[in-house]
Amino acid sequence: MKTSPNSPRTDDTANRGIESALAVVVLAGIGFVLDRWLGTTPLLTIVFTIVAAVGVFASLKYRYVESMDRLEAERLESGRRRPIATEENS
Repeated sequence: MKTSPNSPRTDDTANRGIESALAVVVLAGIGFVLDRWLGTTPLLTIVFTIVAAVGVFASLKYRYVESMDRLEAERLESGRRRPIATEENS
């Protein structure tokens, strides 16, 4: 199934990618600034980057599970409305 360039699925996917990348970059940047200020280079940069990566992974996982649960519920609901095709009905 092709989706149009302006479909909500495409926009949502692009937004998730940008959000994920920005989260890692922003937290790594904060870690870098704190490292320079505290003189602990590169400890906080690494820690903040790992925290961001774990957070992004968890966010994507929970969104994926939520999306799959919603799609499964929709599939089950649409299956209840549609009569089951049998050889007699065909």
